[in-house]
Amino acid sequence: MLKPKPHEIRKPSKTLSGVTPLAVVLKPKACNHGICLYCPSLHVPQSYTPKSPAIMRAMMLDYNAYKQVKARLRAYSVMNHPTDKIELIIMGGTFLDYPIKYQEKFVKDCYDALNNKKSRNLSEAKKKNETAKHRCVALCIETRPDVCGKQEIQRILNYGCTRVELGVQAIDNKIYEKVKRGHTVKDVIDATKLLKDSGFKVGYHIMPGLPGMTTAKDLKMFRKLFNDQRFKPDQLKIYPCQVIRGAELEKWYWQEKYKPYNKQELKKLLIRMLKIIPNYCRVMRIMREIPPAYLIAGVINIDLRSEFEKEIRDTEGKNKIKINEIRFREIGRQKNKENIDRKVKIKITKYKASEGEEYFIEAVNKNKILFGLLRLRFPDKVFIDELKDAVIIRELHVYGKAIEIGKSGKQSQHIGIGKMLMQKAEKIVEKENNKNKQGKKFQKIAVISGVGVREYYKKLGYKLKGNYMVKRLN
Repeated sequence: MLKPKPHEIRKPSKTLSGVTPLAVVLKPKACNHGICLYCPSLHVPQSYTPKSPAIMRAMMLDYNAYKQVKARLRAYSVMNHPTDKIELIIMGGTFLDYPIKYQEKFVKDCYDALNNKKSRNLSEAKKKNETAKHRCVALCIETRPDVCGKQEIQRILNYGCTRVELGVQAIDNKIYEKVKRGHTVKDVIDATKLLKDSGFKVGYHIMPGLPGMTTAKDLKMFRKLFNDQRFKPDQLKIYPCQVIRGAELEKWYWQEKYKPYNKQELKKLLIRMLKIIPNYCRVMRIMREIPPAYLIAGVINIDLRSEFEKEIRDTEGKNKIKINEIRFREIGRQKNKENIDRKVKIKITKYKASEGEEYFIEAVNKNKILFGLLRLRFPDKVFIDELKDAVIIRELHVYGKAIEIGKSGKQSQHIGIGKMLMQKAEKIVEKENNKNKQGKKFQKIAVISGVGVREYYKKLGYKLKGNYMVKRLN
C-alpha cells in the first residue's frame, strides 16, 4: 500500500461510525458440537478460509493477540485514522468454547497491546486502559447460543465485553437439524434474554438460503425476528449461504441436492429484508468475504450491499425505498454531509423485547438522519448483583467521523449529543418511577461500559460498581 499524503485518510469508511474497529483472530479450534453442513475445514479457524484477509494477518503473527493488535494499530496510523477509540472484535469461532485460561490471556494480551505496557493481570490491564492512549471503548465476542449461560456471561463481563454476536443463522429447529447446527431455537431465545437483561448489545448472524429454505421462507423467518418479542436483535450480520470448498455442502452441490441463490434472487431478497428492519437495529455487514479460490457456488459480490444501497439512495420520488435500519441513516454515511440539517431532536421508540421494556432513544434531524442513540432497558429478571433494582443503559453511541478524545467536534461527535441522550434516559427512568407509586421503583441506572469509556461516565456522576458504571437515583 502506498503511504497516504499528509492528512489523507486511506479507506475513510473504516471510521465513519465514530470508532475504529480492530479485529483479532483466535487460534484454530474445532467446534465442540462438530461441523455444520456449510462450514469448511481448512486448518484455520472454523468457517474461515486461509486466504481471508483477517486470517492471513493472524496466521503471519501465529494468532498472537498482542502482535495482532499492534499490527492493526500501526496500519490504522499509517492510513491516518484515529486510534484512541478502539472497538475490539474477537473473531474466529465460539470464543467461550476455548479453555478459560486461553480466553483470559487472549483478552489481557489485547489490553496490554493497547496500553503499550504489559500488566500483571487482567484487572490491572483494564484499569490502565481506562486512561490509555488507545482505549477499548467496546469489546465484542462471538459465540453459539448454546454456549452463553449465566456463568459465561459473568466471565465476559469481567473481560470488559459489551456486545455479543450469536451464531443464529435461522430460527427453525428443522433447519438446524438439517445443517447439523447442534443447538435449538430455545437456546437462541434464552441466550438473547440473558444477554439483554445483563446489559449487552445482541447481534445475530443470519444466513439466508440454507438448505431447506426458499426466498419466501427466508422472508417469513426474517419478519419473525422483529415481530416476535423473544428475538428482536440490536444488530445483524447477514451472510447468505455459499458453497465453500472443504464444506460438506460442496458434496450436496455436486450431487445437485443444493443450489444457492443467484445474484438477482439474493439482491431482491436482501432489499425486502432491509425494508423490514426497524429503526433500532443496525445491519453491521452483508456478505462474507470469501476469496474466489474457495467459492464453489453462490454470489461472489462482497460489495453487493454498496451496489443496492447506492441504487436506493439515488431513487427519488414516489418509488423511493424507505430504509429505517441504523447504518443506512448514520450521519457519517450520508452524501453531501456539508448540507445536512444539524438541528437534532430526540425521538423515542418503546418496544417489548425478551420480556423487558426497551426505550430506543435517537438524536435525529427532520430527515431521520441519525446522529446518536441510546438503548435503555427496564429488565425482566436480572441475576447479577450490581443490576438489582437497576435500569440498564445497554448502549450509548454517537455517530459520524471518529474524532480523537479531547478534541472538539463539528459534525456530531464531541458536541454534547451523548450527554443529551444520557439526560433523556435519566428523565425517562424518573418519570417511570413517578408513575409506579405503588409498584416497583428502580433505585439506580447501570451502564454496561467499555473499559475505555469509564472516564466519560465518571464525569456524568457514574461510579464503577463491579463491571458496570452506576448512578444512584434520588
